[in-house]
Amino acid sequence: MPTYDFICLNCNERFDVFLTFSEYGKKTVVCTHCGSDKVRRRMTKVRIAKSEASRMESVMDPSALEGVENDPRAMGQMMKKMGKEMGEDLPPEFDDVVDRLEAGQSPEEIESALPDLGSDAGGGDDQ
Repeated sequence: MPTYDFICLNCNERFDVFLTFSEYGKKTVVCTHCGSDKVRRRMTKVRIAKSEASRMESVMDPSALEGVENDPRAMGQMMKKMGKEMGEDLPPEFDDVVDRLEAGQSPEEIESALPDLGSDAGGGDDQ
């Protein structure tokens, strides 16, 4: 059963209503907070599915990459945007590094402050 978002024009509260497709537009919706029937449906955000390639293309715009290697704040913002576009759960360390970059710390300072960052628990290059 789909959920529809409404706002009450009487008390200005937002609320959700579960309606079947056949009920929508026929059943009277009343505010769950004050009982008023003076309600309006809210339009919710629309998500557009993109391929992984098109998401990465939007992040890796060459003009957006200019000077990033010399600007920790810009690098942090780019990494944050990339993390959002990837749509995957990233480890908490990722957020810590991004926060440090946005605060102006250089990658070298972050590496010395977080020596275990990036260590490969599976064996890595030490053979």
